[in-house]
Amino acid sequence: MEKLFHLKENGTTVRTEVIAGLTTFMTMAYIIALNPNILTGFGANGQDLWNGVFLATCIASAIGSLCMAFLANKPFVMAPGMGLNTFFALVASNIAVMTGMTYLESFRSTLAIIFIEGIIFIILSLINVREKIYKAIPAGIRIGIAPAIGLMLMNIGFGSNAGVYVFNEDGSSTEFQVMRDFFGSLSASSAKMSMGSGYGSMVLTVVTMFVGLFAIFALNRKKIKGSVLFGMLIAAVVYWAGEAIFFKVNPFESLKTASFVPPFNDLANTTLFKLDFASFFNIGWLTVITLIITFCIIDMFDTIGTLVGTCSSAKMIDKDGNIPKMKEALLSDAVGTVTGSLTGTSTVTTFVESASGVEAGGRTGLTAVVTSIMFLLCIFAAPLAAIIPPAATSPALIYVGILMLGNLKDIDFTDISQTLPVGVLLLAMPISGSIGHAIGLALICFTLIKMLSGKFKEVSVLTYVLSVIFLIKFFVAF
Repeated sequence: MEKLFHLKENGTTVRTEVIAGLTTFMTMAYIIALNPNILTGFGANGQDLWNGVFLATCIASAIGSLCMAFLANKPFVMAPGMGLNTFFALVASNIAVMTGMTYLESFRSTLAIIFIEGIIFIILSLINVREKIYKAIPAGIRIGIAPAIGLMLMNIGFGSNAGVYVFNEDGSSTEFQVMRDFFGSLSASSAKMSMGSGYGSMVLTVVTMFVGLFAIFALNRKKIKGSVLFGMLIAAVVYWAGEAIFFKVNPFESLKTASFVPPFNDLANTTLFKLDFASFFNIGWLTVITLIITFCIIDMFDTIGTLVGTCSSAKMIDKDGNIPKMKEALLSDAVGTVTGSLTGTSTVTTFVESASGVEAGGRTGLTAVVTSIMFLLCIFAAPLAAIIPPAATSPALIYVGILMLGNLKDIDFTDISQTLPVGVLLLAMPISGSIGHAIGLALICFTLIKMLSGKFKEVSVLTYVLSVIFLIKFFVAF
């Protein structure tokens, strides 16, 4: 392990890396079921396709993360990106409507687009273009990325990750969120009235989150290794006990009928190496080019933003503010995307939840190896991962998000060319849910401020180009 990952040099141990890998996995295990749900309309487009995407998610996440481990020796983990998978599903649906293809056929055509995106990224990574784009991001914005990601993690933890669903009589469902619907209510009575049968579950969710959060703080204060992982486990036990005591529900009921046999046949029949270039060329060149550029922009800045934010927070940058082995990390991300397209899932990118593993002490690729192994095990043991309640993983996201706010102290708030872009970045990232779009808005603000101040030479040519690209993306409809 020492030879492969240089543990002593990075101030870590095998035990710490294993705990960090398990921590990262637990905070992002939701993607295993959520990604196939999103890409198949919660199974509406066929159980066989759902099974194929499920396996593709596990396999592509594992392979991409292993590349990150052995090429870049970074503790970052990859999986199909949230937001990018929603966009993928939307594109596949629109292609089906435009061409009259079935959803499965349009799905395969969209996989071809992702494959091309991945190949483009491999080429750009090898010739250092993506690294140059990273260096073109102004220093102030680079510093602000980590706190912005922190706010986004907190928003996920208090929001979508801890949602309570109430099913209506017509079969539809209503989602209630902790910060918006529970703490946002005028009183407990009004919250109970608006949530109806979901109020009890919401109270249990809130209690679980805060027990887990303060357990993490307490354990960390006593300098217990793996405090984030143990805090999540404590929160899970609280949730399971609450279900059993107050709702008379067996939290492990699903395991009785669960199947642990991987549906490899469904993967082979639906998505594995099923890129459809024939139908892809019938979509129209302008549409295809626009889609490839859109996927590229979002993925590129999501990845760069995650790497910058997480490395800055963990002090994994050199004296010049650069990330060692950035080229290899970006190349790993590109390989992950190609792997995802070949197996059958949307763009695979560096996951922001990697920050939880870094906070748990992960500093090398061994962290990513452990998480990769967990993803591969989920091929055979997905039902076990499914019983971890989302409310138990929220404390980790919130805790890590709070810690990432620390970088704000390095922002020069007397300089409007830093304050305005960073302010927009902090607001845009949690609200839009897109790291890439938030960075794009910040770049535009920075460029305009410098231009209006007559300081044209303080903006690099590449920053001007990136700002124009984002302006076109945001405002020009093709």
